[in-house]
Amino acid sequence: MATPAMPEVQEKTLSRREAIVGDLRAIVPGEGVVDATNSMRAFENDGLTAYRQLPLVVVLPETVDQVSRVLAYCHENEIRVVPRGSGTSLSGGALPLEDAVLLVMSRFNQVLEIDYDNRAVRAQPGVTNLGITTAVQDEGFYYAPDPSSQIACSIGGNVAENSGGVHCLKYGLTTNNLLGLEMVLVTGEVIRLGGKHLDSEGYDFLALMTGSEGLLGVVTEVTVRILKRPETARALLIGFPSSEAGGQCVADIIAAGIIPGGMEMMDKPAIAAAEDFVKAGYPLDVEALLIVELDGCVEEVDHLIDVVERIAAKNGSTTCRISMSDEERATFWAGRKAAFPAVGRISPDYYCMDGTIPRKELPRVLARMRELSGHYGLRVANVFHAGDGNLHPLILYDANEPGELERAEEFGADILKLCVEVGGVLTGEHGVGVEKRDLMGTMFNETDLDQQMRVKCAFDDKHLLNPGKVFPQLRRCAEMGRMHIHRGQMPFPDIPRF
Repeated sequence: MATPAMPEVQEKTLSRREAIVGDLRAIVPGEGVVDATNSMRAFENDGLTAYRQLPLVVVLPETVDQVSRVLAYCHENEIRVVPRGSGTSLSGGALPLEDAVLLVMSRFNQVLEIDYDNRAVRAQPGVTNLGITTAVQDEGFYYAPDPSSQIACSIGGNVAENSGGVHCLKYGLTTNNLLGLEMVLVTGEVIRLGGKHLDSEGYDFLALMTGSEGLLGVVTEVTVRILKRPETARALLIGFPSSEAGGQCVADIIAAGIIPGGMEMMDKPAIAAAEDFVKAGYPLDVEALLIVELDGCVEEVDHLIDVVERIAAKNGSTTCRISMSDEERATFWAGRKAAFPAVGRISPDYYCMDGTIPRKELPRVLARMRELSGHYGLRVANVFHAGDGNLHPLILYDANEPGELERAEEFGADILKLCVEVGGVLTGEHGVGVEKRDLMGTMFNETDLDQQMRVKCAFDDKHLLNPGKVFPQLRRCAEMGRMHIHRGQMPFPDIPRF
């Protein structure tokens, strides 16, 4: 498999591998250090399986002290570190480097405290997203952000990527449900940000860390808000003769002032794959399927169902089914949440994209994607968070066919450029990683990127944490603001310098 351009390998690190492994074993004893080639293959890629690379060594710490000592050791010896959670990242954010320690946080897997009075949960970063809801559901609570990978993805990884989910339209992304963090900086210093209180004093470093993709520090504890389950929730399953009609219905629902608990859309290929996989009762004679969940008190939900039905009919809906029980509502969602593995059954490989657009641009973007599909000769199945315009086109290809992976990547790049062109952004929740790194220039100018790099440098001046990710130019912090010397003369030589 191909691997994107990454920072130049540090030969001095490779030459010291045996000594480095020995030093790390002294910090994390027992089975906490993995250095055998075959054993490390389980960690050579994340959810973006097109790229893979064996790490220098894998370290699985169990305590905050071990994380702190590993990072301090790597900082002192200028060894690169790639943090990793459950490895479900779809942007290559946890792709290892040949000369970097892969710091895997999966052993931090305990719920530390459930505080119903303050509606908060403290958990270690390796706890799965669904694990938090499971821990509090008997008391009628839940954790709102729910990525489709929630059964496997870790809450620490959710923080790193600012993950979303089908219910984030109304209840927000990870950043809107995060209260506090404990994290370790690259120097080994342990810091705490936020807490159970609703707001923090001073600069909002908590928001800065959320979505920072492992470039600024390693999360060792997370405090999140939990919510009481609504009195009632019902879902509508609405079919349309075209994706454009479904997209317009989404825009009209939001324009009417209705904020559903979740609003998801699938096109015909995704509908067929999900139905064959889950048997959710999806109609197969429609081009687009919209799932709209409405929650609140019974009277409010009943009223909103009527309004949404009328909006859907105005947009030419051909079928509308309303859940009559929680079990039926869960079945509606089961097909959507299983859409990614379902599509995997109809194609040898697929490339999952992630871009976000203004909702009103949905019809235009979907039409353009269909044109691009014809241009590249590759099928695409669309599954996305329609309510907030977060698209997840799945480009179907066969890696064994020469040139198909490259065409899939070009197709995906054109989709992301289209998102930016219509006023959107390169990512909604999967992050930039290596997948979108070289497209950052389509959204940000050099001044923008320099300013972001300065933030990185403030936390990691040696550029040791997750290098090669996010920033398109592979440069070190020392190159920022470098003074230009022309013919031996500094600019403005008459100005005194101290």
